[in-house]
Amino acid sequence: MNTEKGSISIHTENIFPVIKKFLYSDNEIFLRELVSNAVDASQKIKRLASLGQYQGEVGDLMVDVKFDEEAKTITISDKGIGMTAEEVKKYINQIAFSGATEFMEKFKEANDANEIIGRFGLGFYSAFMVADSVEIQTLSYQEGSEPAKWVCDGSTSYEISEGVRTERGTDIILHINEESVEFLNKSRLQEILDKYCRFLPVPIRFGTKTSSEPDGEDEEGKPKYKSVEVDNIVNNTHPAWTKSPSELKDEDYLAFYRELYPYSMDEPLFWIHLNVDYPFNLTGILYFPKIKNELEIQRNKIKLYSRQVFITDEVKDIVPEFLMLLHGVIDSPDIPLNVSRSFLQADGNVKKINNYITKKVADKLQEIFKSDRKGFEEKWNDIGLFIKYGMLSDEKFAEKASDFCLVKNATDEYFTIKEYYEKVKDIQVDKDGNIVYLYTHDRLQQDSFIAAAKQKGYDVLLLDGPLDTHFVGYLEQKGGEKIQLKRVDADVIDKLIAKDEKQELSLTEDESKQALGIFEKAITRPDMKVEVDALHADEAPVSVTIDEFMRRMKDMAKTGGGMGFYGNLPDNYKVTVNGNHPLIKRILEAPEGEGEQLAKQAFDLALLSRGLLTGADLTAFVKRSVALI
Repeated sequence: MNTEKGSISIHTENIFPVIKKFLYSDNEIFLRELVSNAVDASQKIKRLASLGQYQGEVGDLMVDVKFDEEAKTITISDKGIGMTAEEVKKYINQIAFSGATEFMEKFKEANDANEIIGRFGLGFYSAFMVADSVEIQTLSYQEGSEPAKWVCDGSTSYEISEGVRTERGTDIILHINEESVEFLNKSRLQEILDKYCRFLPVPIRFGTKTSSEPDGEDEEGKPKYKSVEVDNIVNNTHPAWTKSPSELKDEDYLAFYRELYPYSMDEPLFWIHLNVDYPFNLTGILYFPKIKNELEIQRNKIKLYSRQVFITDEVKDIVPEFLMLLHGVIDSPDIPLNVSRSFLQADGNVKKINNYITKKVADKLQEIFKSDRKGFEEKWNDIGLFIKYGMLSDEKFAEKASDFCLVKNATDEYFTIKEYYEKVKDIQVDKDGNIVYLYTHDRLQQDSFIAAAKQKGYDVLLLDGPLDTHFVGYLEQKGGEKIQLKRVDADVIDKLIAKDEKQELSLTEDESKQALGIFEKAITRPDMKVEVDALHADEAPVSVTIDEFMRRMKDMAKTGGGMGFYGNLPDNYKVTVNGNHPLIKRILEAPEGEGEQLAKQAFDLALLSRGLLTGADLTAFVKRSVALI
């Protein structure tokens, strides 16, 4: 073969400096690009053989990645289809650079490296991000082909001459530049291969590793092991998501989960195997992790692949926001390998994939609920947060989830939203026809309020999760007609569900004013507003409550619900003195000073029942209680 020198036919001389400079922050993707190309070449020879267009032995198709620290080279070798000299000129010099002129005009608009490479077919040329020069040694599979060598020093000039390769395939040899010597390191290259090439469909060898194998028994009959050097294969060529669900057992799914997340302490609750080929191609496995009652939104747990090549773990444009709680893998060849955020946001397939995944998740949950409700209830503490998050953020999911979303009451009974409506709609109705759902966010702290509600025959929901501040509003809007939710400590029970019958106050007007004065004198806190009311005689003598609307606004402000103004307002409590309780008569009849002391004691007891009595006030209460004993 005659040596040929030439120039890549583009209208500018400075394409490579632009690539190097602009893509510098993403330079590790050069290895992904070149290994992916090697895998493609390997798969092509296999395909040609299956079609009868290649009669030779396919043989071992392993891709090799090597580095030489002294020579400052990284070599990616494959046994794929190879190229002739003419094909090198066509694919390397012409096609790869067909968009070069446009690239130079447009590169300033690009947001990141992936966008540039993806738009302009510059995958191979990502090598120049880390190399001063790149050499290709290749031999085509075609009979009678001669080996070819291509060399380029990062300018638009190249040289093609006779190569040295004796077997079908291609070597890409990178002569690493001074700024990129970090890549001449075994652990750094292993890290990149683990990240991008872990599940490629052709074996990738990166040197060797030390392994233990059985070596007979020792004198005591115990097994012995010896250390041996074996090929370091970096990838699993047949990951679980590429197989049919019928081929897999539960232990296979769990083993793959551990492969994906080796440091996870918990096994997943269940999983969904995605497999669709119309109107788009998509495979994958999504796992439901144990979330517990904490907002552990661990993003970047779902990994996006294209034909088993890792693309990104920032999948929020493909996966709905609430499904970011899931773990697992999505693989779609309809998403290009080099993909940008702007592409994901604009692509029609991405929206279809998003909707499909939402539907599959809802269908899976519904299937579990219908087939094993008891098991579903047992998992509720782990999956309830996820389902509520989905209902609050995705209307389509909410429509389906309303059939299997559960609410739990203070005695740990579970109901669907419709079942709960039926349970209380005839009992917990106020004088205006509103159906009132009572709820607690802390059943220990609010036990006295829950007990008062139960005494009336009412039920109390337990809404103690991090999203329940928002879920309260969802239940009011979507749970049924004329529904109101009120926390049990928002007022005395007769006010929370006000009936037509009015309780008569046993105190005269003067006695009521006198009782109000005593309590206002005993209670010196400006955040406490005192009123005397007519309640049942067997209800608490003093109750401390906080207005439902104000408290809800403040809670939403704490959780970022856009109510920042309310978050800055001080807490204001209402102190309700039960004018019909015998203790109030006793306070009115007590000698001056003693009545105020009793009023203070009754008020502190009310604070204590709410967990609001602390510090010096608690110390004074204990001393006073001892003195009264």
